[in-house]
Amino acid sequence: MPGRTKNVVITGGSGASGVAMARAFSEAGFRVFTVGSNEARIKMAASQAGPHVIPIACDLADLEAVRELADSIRRQSGGVDGVMHLVGGWRGANGIQDQSDEDWRFLEESGITTLRNVTRVFFDDLASSPIGRFAMVSSTAVAAPKAAGANYAAAKAAAEAWTLAVADGLATQGETTRVELKSAATIFVVRALVDEGMRGKNPQRTFAGYTDVEELAAAAVGLFDRPAEEVNGRRIILADE
Repeated sequence: MPGRTKNVVITGGSGASGVAMARAFSEAGFRVFTVGSNEARIKMAASQAGPHVIPIACDLADLEAVRELADSIRRQSGGVDGVMHLVGGWRGANGIQDQSDEDWRFLEESGITTLRNVTRVFFDDLASSPIGRFAMVSSTAVAAPKAAGANYAAAKAAAEAWTLAVADGLATQGETTRVELKSAATIFVVRALVDEGMRGKNPQRTFAGYTDVEELAAAAVGLFDRPAEEVNGRRIILADE
Protein backbone atom coordinates (compact mmCIF):
# COMPACT_ATOMS: atom_id res chain seq x y z
CA MET A 1 0.00 0.00 0.00
CA PRO A 2 1.97 3.01 -1.23
CA GLY A 3 2.42 5.96 1.10
CA ARG A 4 1.26 4.38 4.36
CA THR A 5 2.21 1.49 6.59
CA LYS A 6 -0.47 -1.18 6.89
CA ASN A 7 -2.06 -1.07 10.33
CA VAL A 8 -3.70 -3.96 12.16
CA VAL A 9 -5.51 -4.06 15.50
CA ILE A 10 -5.52 -7.29 17.49
CA THR A 11 -8.31 -7.31 20.07
CA GLY A 12 -7.95 -9.76 22.91
CA GLY A 13 -4.21 -9.84 22.38
CA SER A 14 -3.03 -10.84 25.86
CA GLY A 15 -3.07 -14.61 25.35
CA ALA A 16 -0.80 -16.95 23.42
CA SER A 17 -2.77 -16.53 20.19
CA GLY A 18 -2.55 -12.75 20.52
CA VAL A 19 1.22 -12.87 21.03
CA ALA A 20 1.67 -15.18 18.02
CA MET A 21 -0.54 -13.04 15.82
CA ALA A 22 1.08 -9.76 16.84
CA ARG A 23 4.51 -11.23 16.14
CA ALA A 24 3.43 -12.57 12.73
CA PHE A 25 1.93 -9.28 11.61
CA SER A 26 4.90 -7.28 12.88
CA GLU A 27 7.30 -9.56 10.99
CA ALA A 28 5.13 -9.12 7.88
CA GLY A 29 5.68 -5.35 8.01
CA PHE A 30 2.44 -4.19 9.66
CA ARG A 31 2.17 -1.62 12.41
CA VAL A 32 0.51 -3.64 15.18
CA PHE A 33 -1.76 -2.38 17.96
CA THR A 34 -2.56 -5.14 20.45
CA VAL A 35 -5.46 -4.57 22.83
CA GLY A 36 -6.41 -6.18 26.14
CA SER A 37 -8.46 -5.34 29.20
CA ASN A 38 -5.57 -5.66 31.67
CA GLU A 39 -2.80 -3.11 31.20
CA ALA A 40 -0.01 -5.18 32.76
CA ARG A 41 -0.92 -8.31 30.78
CA ILE A 42 -1.22 -6.56 27.42
CA LYS A 43 2.12 -4.81 27.93
CA MET A 44 3.74 -8.16 28.73
CA ALA A 45 2.15 -9.74 25.64
CA ALA A 46 3.37 -6.90 23.43
CA SER A 47 6.92 -7.24 24.77
CA GLN A 48 6.84 -10.96 23.95
CA ALA A 49 5.56 -10.26 20.44
CA GLY A 50 8.31 -7.85 19.43
CA PRO A 51 9.81 -4.41 19.98
CA HIS A 52 7.47 -2.53 17.63
CA VAL A 53 4.12 -3.90 18.85
CA ILE A 54 2.04 -1.18 20.54
CA PRO A 55 -0.01 -2.26 23.59
CA ILE A 56 -3.27 -0.54 24.57
CA ALA A 57 -5.56 -1.34 27.50
CA CYS A 58 -9.29 -1.06 26.77
CA ASP A 59 -12.55 -2.57 27.99
CA LEU A 60 -13.96 -3.73 24.67
CA ALA A 61 -17.37 -4.38 26.22
CA ASP A 62 -17.70 -0.60 26.71
CA LEU A 63 -18.75 1.03 23.43
CA GLU A 64 -17.51 4.50 24.39
CA ALA A 65 -14.15 3.05 25.41
CA VAL A 66 -13.86 1.36 22.01
CA ARG A 67 -14.65 4.64 20.27
CA GLU A 68 -11.88 6.33 22.26
CA LEU A 69 -9.55 3.46 21.40
CA ALA A 70 -10.28 3.86 17.68
CA ASP A 71 -9.73 7.62 17.81
CA SER A 72 -6.38 7.13 19.54
CA ILE A 73 -5.23 4.54 16.99
CA ARG A 74 -6.32 6.72 14.07
CA ARG A 75 -4.31 9.64 15.46
CA GLN A 76 -1.23 7.44 15.68
CA SER A 77 -1.60 5.53 12.43
CA GLY A 78 -3.76 7.47 9.99
CA GLY A 79 -6.14 4.55 9.52
CA VAL A 80 -6.84 0.90 10.27
CA ASP A 81 -6.58 -1.83 7.63
CA GLY A 82 -7.30 -4.90 9.72
CA VAL A 83 -8.96 -6.00 12.95
CA MET A 84 -8.28 -9.51 14.25
CA HIS A 85 -10.76 -10.29 17.04
CA LEU A 86 -9.52 -12.87 19.56
CA VAL A 87 -11.74 -12.02 22.53
CA GLY A 88 -13.60 -15.02 23.89
CA GLY A 89 -13.64 -17.61 26.62
CA TRP A 90 -15.12 -20.95 27.54
CA ARG A 91 -17.88 -21.92 29.95
CA GLY A 92 -19.34 -25.42 30.18
CA ALA A 93 -21.63 -27.49 32.38
CA ASN A 94 -23.06 -31.00 32.64
CA GLY A 95 -26.06 -30.56 30.35
CA ILE A 96 -28.92 -28.33 29.27
CA GLN A 97 -30.48 -28.06 32.71
CA ASP A 98 -27.49 -26.45 34.38
CA GLN A 99 -26.46 -23.97 31.68
CA SER A 100 -26.23 -20.98 34.00
CA ASP A 101 -27.28 -17.39 33.40
CA GLU A 102 -23.96 -16.29 34.89
CA ASP A 103 -22.05 -18.25 32.27
CA TRP A 104 -24.30 -16.94 29.49
CA ARG A 105 -23.75 -13.34 30.58
CA PHE A 106 -19.98 -13.91 30.54
CA LEU A 107 -20.06 -15.47 27.07
CA GLU A 108 -22.43 -12.85 25.71
CA GLU A 109 -20.22 -10.01 26.90
CA SER A 110 -16.87 -11.53 25.91
CA GLY A 111 -17.90 -13.21 22.68
CA ILE A 112 -20.75 -11.09 21.29
CA THR A 113 -20.78 -7.62 22.86
CA THR A 114 -17.07 -7.02 22.27
CA LEU A 115 -17.40 -8.16 18.66
CA ARG A 116 -20.41 -5.91 18.03
CA ASN A 117 -18.60 -2.93 19.51
CA VAL A 118 -15.36 -3.48 17.61
CA THR A 119 -17.01 -4.03 14.23
CA ARG A 120 -19.39 -1.08 14.57
CA VAL A 121 -16.61 1.30 15.54
CA PHE A 122 -14.02 0.12 13.00
CA PHE A 123 -16.40 -0.69 10.12
CA ASP A 124 -15.79 2.55 8.20
CA ASP A 125 -12.02 2.15 8.55
CA LEU A 126 -12.17 -1.36 7.10
CA ALA A 127 -14.62 -0.41 4.35
CA SER A 128 -12.49 2.53 3.21
CA SER A 129 -9.19 0.62 3.26
CA PRO A 130 -8.14 -0.91 -0.07
CA ILE A 131 -7.23 -4.08 1.84
CA GLY A 132 -9.57 -4.00 4.86
CA ARG A 133 -9.82 -7.32 6.70
CA PHE A 134 -11.76 -8.43 9.78
CA ALA A 135 -11.51 -11.90 11.30
CA MET A 136 -12.91 -13.66 14.34
CA VAL A 137 -12.16 -17.09 15.77
CA SER A 138 -15.09 -19.47 16.12
CA SER A 139 -15.46 -23.10 17.12
CA THR A 140 -16.31 -26.44 15.58
CA ALA A 141 -18.96 -26.57 18.34
CA VAL A 142 -21.21 -24.35 16.21
CA ALA A 143 -21.65 -27.12 13.64
CA ALA A 144 -21.89 -29.90 16.23
CA PRO A 145 -23.10 -28.42 19.54
CA LYS A 146 -23.11 -30.57 22.67
CA ALA A 147 -25.53 -30.20 25.56
CA ALA A 148 -22.68 -29.52 28.00
CA GLY A 149 -21.51 -26.58 25.88
CA ALA A 150 -24.88 -25.16 24.83
CA ASN A 151 -24.19 -21.65 26.13
CA TYR A 152 -20.79 -21.57 24.45
CA ALA A 153 -21.99 -22.90 21.09
CA ALA A 154 -24.95 -20.52 21.03
CA ALA A 155 -22.72 -17.52 21.74
CA LYS A 156 -20.27 -18.54 19.01
CA ALA A 157 -23.16 -19.04 16.56
CA ALA A 158 -24.40 -15.53 17.31
CA ALA A 159 -20.91 -14.12 16.81
CA GLU A 160 -20.65 -15.91 13.47
CA ALA A 161 -24.02 -14.53 12.35
CA TRP A 162 -22.93 -11.00 13.22
CA THR A 163 -19.66 -11.45 11.32
CA LEU A 164 -21.53 -12.69 8.22
CA ALA A 165 -23.68 -9.57 8.45
CA VAL A 166 -20.48 -7.47 8.55
CA ALA A 167 -19.34 -9.31 5.42
CA ASP A 168 -22.59 -8.39 3.70
CA GLY A 169 -22.18 -4.79 4.83
CA LEU A 170 -18.70 -4.64 3.31
CA ALA A 171 -20.06 -6.07 0.05
CA THR A 172 -22.90 -3.56 -0.24
CA GLN A 173 -21.87 -0.55 1.91
CA GLY A 174 -25.43 0.76 1.92
CA GLU A 175 -25.95 0.37 -1.81
CA THR A 176 -28.82 -1.57 -3.37
CA THR A 177 -26.35 -3.46 -5.55
CA ARG A 178 -23.01 -4.99 -4.73
CA VAL A 179 -20.00 -2.69 -4.86
CA GLU A 180 -16.48 -3.57 -5.95
CA LEU A 181 -15.25 -5.69 -3.08
CA LYS A 182 -12.02 -4.50 -1.45
CA SER A 183 -12.56 -5.50 2.17
CA ALA A 184 -13.62 -8.73 3.80
CA ALA A 185 -14.86 -10.28 7.04
CA THR A 186 -13.84 -13.87 7.73
CA ILE A 187 -14.48 -16.56 10.33
CA PHE A 188 -11.69 -18.92 11.38
CA VAL A 189 -13.05 -22.18 12.78
CA VAL A 190 -10.97 -24.20 15.24
CA ARG A 191 -11.65 -27.02 17.67
CA ALA A 192 -9.27 -25.47 20.18
CA LEU A 193 -5.97 -23.61 20.13
CA VAL A 194 -2.65 -24.93 21.41
CA ASP A 195 0.78 -23.36 21.95
CA GLU A 196 4.22 -24.55 22.99
CA GLY A 197 3.51 -23.80 26.64
CA MET A 198 0.51 -26.11 26.66
CA ARG A 199 2.49 -28.85 24.94
CA GLY A 200 5.30 -28.48 27.45
CA LYS A 201 2.94 -28.86 30.41
CA ASN A 202 1.21 -31.89 28.84
CA PRO A 203 3.96 -33.84 27.01
CA GLN A 204 1.88 -37.05 26.85
CA ARG A 205 -1.06 -35.46 25.03
CA THR A 206 -1.31 -35.47 21.25
CA PHE A 207 -3.70 -32.48 20.96
CA ALA A 208 -5.24 -34.16 17.91
CA GLY A 209 -7.43 -31.78 15.96
CA TYR A 210 -6.16 -28.71 17.80
CA THR A 211 -4.90 -25.68 15.88
CA ASP A 212 -1.49 -24.26 16.70
CA VAL A 213 -1.56 -20.53 17.47
CA GLU A 214 1.19 -20.04 14.90
CA GLU A 215 -1.02 -21.63 12.23
CA LEU A 216 -3.86 -19.28 13.14
CA ALA A 217 -1.48 -16.31 12.98
CA ALA A 218 -0.18 -17.32 9.55
CA ALA A 219 -3.74 -17.73 8.25
CA ALA A 220 -4.65 -14.25 9.53
CA VAL A 221 -1.67 -12.61 7.83
CA GLY A 222 -2.49 -14.58 4.70
CA LEU A 223 -5.93 -12.95 4.45
CA PHE A 224 -4.24 -9.82 3.15
CA ASP A 225 -2.71 -11.74 0.24
CA ARG A 226 -6.00 -13.27 -0.89
CA PRO A 227 -8.67 -11.48 -2.96
CA ALA A 228 -11.49 -10.04 -0.86
CA GLU A 229 -14.14 -12.00 -2.78
CA GLU A 230 -12.32 -15.22 -1.90
CA VAL A 231 -12.50 -14.69 1.87
CA ASN A 232 -15.46 -12.39 2.51
CA GLY A 233 -18.21 -14.20 4.38
CA ARG A 234 -16.16 -17.41 4.44
CA ARG A 235 -15.76 -19.91 7.27
CA ILE A 236 -12.15 -21.05 6.98
CA ILE A 237 -11.76 -24.30 8.88
CA LEU A 238 -8.40 -24.82 10.54
CA ALA A 239 -9.42 -28.08 12.21
CA ASP A 240 -11.54 -31.12 11.42
CA GLU A 241 -15.18 -30.49 12.31
